[in-house]
Amino acid sequence: MNKTLLSILLLATMFSFRALAQEATVSPGPDHSAHPEHAQGVDERGDKGMGFNHQLTGHHFYLFPDGGGIEVEARDSKDAKSQDAIRTHMSMIAAMFAEGNFSIPMFVHNTVPPGVEKLKLLKKEITYTAENTPLGAQVRITTKNSEAIKAIHEFLRFQIEEHRTGDSMEVKK
Repeated sequence: MNKTLLSILLLATMFSFRALAQEATVSPGPDHSAHPEHAQGVDERGDKGMGFNHQLTGHHFYLFPDGGGIEVEARDSKDAKSQDAIRTHMSMIAAMFAEGNFSIPMFVHNTVPPGVEKLKLLKKEITYTAENTPLGAQVRITTKNSEAIKAIHEFLRFQIEEHRTGDSMEVKK
């Protein structure tokens, strides 16, 4: 796919998710992900919003003293289609988050995730860097602002719960 067409598709996707996210509700209570129908909805909307199948990929979320990280990788090293889709998505996510646009997670979770409003307000103090990994990609989120760190950790803890990854809720040293 040529770069112009890919750029147009990415922009169209951004705007459609921004419109859908405007319908999102206030963040749910802590038991929200305990409901099977909610988890199924997160998975289905995630496949649409992220552009790859959650069953063929693995999400991981990390909390660091200076922010955190989001990593997605294909479960099969020969699954080039998922790897390409992950890399495209993670690059787009880094750019969108840097602009203060969290419409995709709002669509996927059908709510405004904890920390998002603060991340929008402090967007100039936060860096989002997408990097390819051998099986996919990651977005590294960094800041020196203590309020932003707290918001990043709230956002990532919510993601861990919602995607049921089993990742640590503790900040890695």
